[in-house]
Amino acid sequence: MRKISFWLFIFAFAAYVAHGQDDATQQQIDKLSGQIQDLLDAQAAQGKRIDTLEKEISDLQDKSNQPGGAANPDDLKKLADQVQEIDKKRQDDNERVLKELERLDKALGVATPSRKTTPNISATSTGSPTSSGPQKGYDYSIQAGDTLSAIAKAYRAQGIKVTASQILAANPGLNPNSLIVGKKIFIPAPPQ
Repeated sequence: MRKISFWLFIFAFAAYVAHGQDDATQQQIDKLSGQIQDLLDAQAAQGKRIDTLEKEISDLQDKSNQPGGAANPDDLKKLADQVQEIDKKRQDDNERVLKELERLDKALGVATPSRKTTPNISATSTGSPTSSGPQKGYDYSIQAGDTLSAIAKAYRAQGIKVTASQILAANPGLNPNSLIVGKKIFIPAPPQ
């Protein structure tokens, strides 16, 4: 009987110790479960932040891929029109200044200034071919302050009857509002 009570005592003690360990283990498991839940919540919050940041990055990339940023085609057209208007006014002013200089030269009896357009009529060439074949005419290098009407006038003064519209027609792609200094153009000779 002693042996049985000894074994019962050991069994009860082991059960008590095991039960105490179960409570401690249960507390640790509960604590770890709470920490795991906190980590899962933090991970979900981070996932939401990452999704928000990805959306913002995508929006910024879309905005940066749009041409001109804040400029739209209407704004660009208005700007181009304004530039052309200013260039036309500049050329008109240039022609007025040249006419005024010519008037003053005539009034004072002064020789024509060297910066006036002086065509080189000795340089004959066959120029731009037309539908009827090569056309005879002259090569001319554009000088500072030149306009098509001033060039035509200078050639007429040399006895070559040509108009600004004929010069323009003989030089496809030439922009009369933006003549480039040094560029060679073709001056058609009058038909014979």
